[in-house]
Amino acid sequence: MESMSSTGAWQGKRVLITGAGGFIGSHLTESLVEQGARVRAFVHYRGDGSRGWLDRSPVKEEVEVLAGDVRDRDAVLAATQGMEVVFHLAALIAIPYSYQTPGSFVETNILGTLNVLQAARAHGVARVIHTSTSEVYGTARYVPIDEAHPLQAQSPYAASKVGADKLVESFGLSFNLPVVTVRPFNTFGPRQSARAIIPTIITQCLTDSRIRLGNLAPRRDLNFVNDIVRGFVLAAQSPQAVGRTINLGSGVETSIGDLAQIVAGLMGRSVEISREDERVRPPGSEVERLQADRTAARTLLGWEPAVSLEEGLRLTVEWIREHLDAYRPGVYVV
Repeated sequence: MESMSSTGAWQGKRVLITGAGGFIGSHLTESLVEQGARVRAFVHYRGDGSRGWLDRSPVKEEVEVLAGDVRDRDAVLAATQGMEVVFHLAALIAIPYSYQTPGSFVETNILGTLNVLQAARAHGVARVIHTSTSEVYGTARYVPIDEAHPLQAQSPYAASKVGADKLVESFGLSFNLPVVTVRPFNTFGPRQSARAIIPTIITQCLTDSRIRLGNLAPRRDLNFVNDIVRGFVLAAQSPQAVGRTINLGSGVETSIGDLAQIVAGLMGRSVEISREDERVRPPGSEVERLQADRTAARTLLGWEPAVSLEEGLRLTVEWIREHLDAYRPGVYVV
């Protein structure tokens, strides 16, 4: 399959990205701007006027930025006007925080998604790319996990994403809205927040000889952000993807304990790994194993991961080393 950049398919295309100031959203924004798209970035309103990671982006002057909240129907409706493609990434994502404030996850992730779908329908948007998560599968009942795997919400966050995914599915079936659900497995790379496992490990390795983590046994399918962004772009291009849910994952699983050792080895550090109870999920909420079946992504999108775990980790270590001021090493971020 030809790349988007070679076909020029994005040149001049009007694109809305919700959650554009976030980790994956900012990388997606940059990719589409570089390919010639006219990007409108919908970012969460902040009183200080900041636009998340877009403030540090090399394309920040080439993007139309709107600040608002996906929970506000009118703001989303206005942002969607005139758009041809909508990438919906805005969400609350921190699993431990969802134990404390489950209502906020329902409002942002379910009602926010409903607002995006209603706006896309009202304005006749040609394609909506919705962001799911591998957390909706819960602990794997079989591996590799394909898109037919049962959904099991083991946290309020996961439940809110199951609800959002099903809303998207219903709008495709009920109203013929051209939707695609992209389901990334664990994504990492530059700009990821400290609430994620890889920045947690790296920042502690940079500043301490002891790494404090939660459960070390769970296994995760880890993917570099550039690969995931490429999957999003291909999902918006492929006619075969409409109406489908598509896993984006490497098909390789790594335990948290092994991951910590890999990171320490790449950094040339000798570290002690310890478990802290406050970082451990409730027993029934822990997802023990995630490993993707990427058959659908390969056949529908022509997508394969291009960046190895080790290379992605090297790039991430380099970035975090240069931006350590954005983190609070050793502090447990909920």
